[in-house]
Amino acid sequence: MNIAVVGTGYVGLVTGTCFAETGNNVICVDINKQKVERLKNGEVPIYEPGLDVLFERNTKEGRLSFTTDLRAAVEHSQIIFLALPTPPGGDGSADLSFIMGVARELAGMIREYKVVVDKSTVPVGTAEKVSAILAEKLPKKMFDVVSNPEFLREGVAVEDFLKPDRVVVGVRSEKARRLMKQLYEPFVRQGNPIYFMDERSAEMTKYAANAYLAARISFMNEIANLCEKLGANVDQVRIGIGSDSRIGKRFLFPGIGYGGSCFPKDVQALAKTASEHSYDFKILKAVMKVNAAQKSTLTKKIRRFFKNNLAGKTIAVWGLAFKPNTDDIREAPALVMIDELLAAGARVQAFDPEAMANVEAIYGDKIKPAQNMYEALKNADCLAITTEWGEFRTPDFERMQDLLEEPVIFDGRNVYDIEQMKSLGFQYISVGRPKVKGKKRVGSEIA
Repeated sequence: MNIAVVGTGYVGLVTGTCFAETGNNVICVDINKQKVERLKNGEVPIYEPGLDVLFERNTKEGRLSFTTDLRAAVEHSQIIFLALPTPPGGDGSADLSFIMGVARELAGMIREYKVVVDKSTVPVGTAEKVSAILAEKLPKKMFDVVSNPEFLREGVAVEDFLKPDRVVVGVRSEKARRLMKQLYEPFVRQGNPIYFMDERSAEMTKYAANAYLAARISFMNEIANLCEKLGANVDQVRIGIGSDSRIGKRFLFPGIGYGGSCFPKDVQALAKTASEHSYDFKILKAVMKVNAAQKSTLTKKIRRFFKNNLAGKTIAVWGLAFKPNTDDIREAPALVMIDELLAAGARVQAFDPEAMANVEAIYGDKIKPAQNMYEALKNADCLAITTEWGEFRTPDFERMQDLLEEPVIFDGRNVYDIEQMKSLGFQYISVGRPKVKGKKRVGSEIA
């Protein structure tokens, strides 16, 4: 099939590459000329495990190409995916200006039947708005507008696309339904479903899924905070409730809040949609409030430990991306903590396997970037872990003790086992679990 993907951001690039992987001819379109040139030269602008391999193979074989020429892409494609940004506005609502702008351009370009697919996460009713714009210049028989929300997790997005739990398609036209079924059948050969529904229900499904997962995270963070006050261990609580088949094990890990490009934006947008329709979505308001507070929880622990005097203290930070296996720092809890530490007069030495360049672009010389995880520890008064990268899970603990001024770890992702920290002599403070007092340094020895 001949496909155009408008927008080469995270969703657009993964979508276009994975469609090409199953033999389709895909043209990805972007208005950013420099970005398109980089893509044409084989440079993948985002870090996503496995994407570079598929990208190289499909560009080499001519199935995946890039252009700034929207008209040419439209002429050569039967299905046009809109994978455009929908950033939150000042009031939390999704900004649809990019989607509506491209829809107006398409209305002047389409000369034969096309399926226009909303791949971006958009408020309920967007498919109807896009259809209305197209209908201003085109007869209805020349287009169908479909809602096809993405359910990609950063870090495993390629796997999620190639082997989806489900595919959701909002469509009323039988012709468009057949085309979408043909397009997605190679991805569901193992029997996972393609759910066809109306466009509004498809749009709502995406928001409902992300809002529910965000609610689970905030709920567990509240449980973790209460565990600290009651002397309970949230790890044991998590295992206990996760074994209930009605609840399940996923998204029950407490920490320092969720971030990224999806959960914060989508929860805000759904809450705004509810408000616009005079519905007080109390749970979503609580989810956002809890998450905002949770991003400061590690700073508060560090402040208490140093008796509210961080001036001149050097804090090592491991992890800057909002989650492992991505370089995405949008809404990352680490950035909130760094801002708070700097405001309190502390110095920050930071390391992340993939997100360093993105963070340096924000902070410049306000923080000290490290070339590796151990360099960040040198002469630091403590370590704060904010992203659970795999390489942080089994470090050289003896080397860590030698490099740190004091063997103190603040773990915002509960990476380490409490008993192990006790045996190693670290002072260890995590989320929702008992503190490990550890041992003080005497000269060059741990006493």
